[in-house]
Amino acid sequence: MNSPYKPGTPCWIDLMVPDQQAALDFYADLFGWQGEIGPPETGGYSVCTLKGKPVAGIMKAMNPDGTVPDPMPPTVWTTYLATDAIDSTLKSVTDAHGAVVMGPMDVMDLGRMAIVTDPTGAAFGLWQAGTFDGAGIVNEHGALIWSELSTSDVPAAAAFYTSVLPVSTAASHAPGPEGYTEFKVGGRAVGGMMDLKNLPPGTPPNWLAYFHADDVDEVQAAAVRGGASVLMPAFDMVAGRMAVLADPQGAPFAVITATAPEQPV
Repeated sequence: MNSPYKPGTPCWIDLMVPDQQAALDFYADLFGWQGEIGPPETGGYSVCTLKGKPVAGIMKAMNPDGTVPDPMPPTVWTTYLATDAIDSTLKSVTDAHGAVVMGPMDVMDLGRMAIVTDPTGAAFGLWQAGTFDGAGIVNEHGALIWSELSTSDVPAAAAFYTSVLPVSTAASHAPGPEGYTEFKVGGRAVGGMMDLKNLPPGTPPNWLAYFHADDVDEVQAAAVRGGASVLMPAFDMVAGRMAVLADPQGAPFAVITATAPEQPV
């Protein structure tokens, strides 16, 4: 990525964990990321890199005042959607019955961020770029390739996201889960959405990060050796071969060897 992300596009992901160093070690072994605990002025935030480009953030779970949360929040990857006007986007979020969980706040000169939830309860971030656009590599081994919302109410979620960001939604024409919907920015698919009924009972609304893997089975085996658990073993589907895993601290993520859709003759 050599230019800013268009508003509405997933542009960054980060992970808040009880044991930051353990998470850095796990993803370094799994994907070849490089990263170290950051300086105090950034709260220790780690920007992980691949081939020298930023791919994800990892930080220790803590309250804004630096204390340890009690209870500890769920360990999950947070997907950030790009915006070029975060304050007006946040007003749109609340007008559309979403909620602001944190922010907005300046991150030095890097940009402005906020964490919000949609009306169905799925949490996500908003990022207005300053000197930092977001992920510098995507769609390669070990980098973000897809972002997917699972929600209890697809029509309500579609209405929310299209009202707060310049995205459109369209039913996917590819074989897959019933009612699978694509988020589009400028006519290009940037993410997906499906009904929670396709997932195990009790799964809350969530955004799931997909990482590209050259070999899903090898990554799955390596993740298990590193202490991860398998939520959905590797399987073939219309978009390629994929698996859903949870890292040793419980954060779910997917890996996929994506295949290009067949073109009509």
